[in-house]
Amino acid sequence: MRHDDETLLAEQRAYYRAAAAEYDRPYEDLDELRRLLTVVDELPVRGDVLELACGTGQWTPLLATRARSVTAVDAAADVLAVARTRAALPHVRFVQADLFEWQPSRRYDTVFFAFWLSHVPPSRLAAFWEAVAAMLVPGGHAVFIDDGPAVAATEEGVTDGPVPTVLRRLDDGSEYRIVKVFHDARSLEDDLTARGWTVQLRTMERSFVGIARPPG
Repeated sequence: MRHDDETLLAEQRAYYRAAAAEYDRPYEDLDELRRLLTVVDELPVRGDVLELACGTGQWTPLLATRARSVTAVDAAADVLAVARTRAALPHVRFVQADLFEWQPSRRYDTVFFAFWLSHVPPSRLAAFWEAVAAMLVPGGHAVFIDDGPAVAATEEGVTDGPVPTVLRRLDDGSEYRIVKVFHDARSLEDDLTARGWTVQLRTMERSFVGIARPPG
């Protein structure tokens, strides 16, 4: 299982490196995504913020207006180059790192991730939530946004199984399989509650928005 995960995650990293020039297209084309960006105004983003999988930085400047500092992490140098131009602010720092290996040297008030949870293989989900908990100061919380099950109808090559995937095709015709788990909000809330987290989840069109605090 872990070997399958590693193969897919390597292909996923390759996709996001190759897709940097096309990454922002959904934000330009979909009113739904542009409306979702405005939800940051309603979320408890504060203090020192860690953004996981920042991509091209669509969310980073929005976080920066509400934060004392932002540390934005992504594995792909190509998308980070775009993010650095979008959020060239003195209190924003960018880090290139594999999120399945990287550990911060400090803790944060808020850990934020948009459209990243769905790229975490199910076999790594428990370890991911444990890692997020370790990234938070006492009283801190995770804020996350992702696709719900309805989005699967718009994806190509959806596969189920131990590691759900979709097919992504770039303008040059190249194709990549990436991990894509379409979490049901209710099931995700139940799972986090069973892990001892305090969680609030709400749906917005085809997406969900979550605020969660770890045990203790």
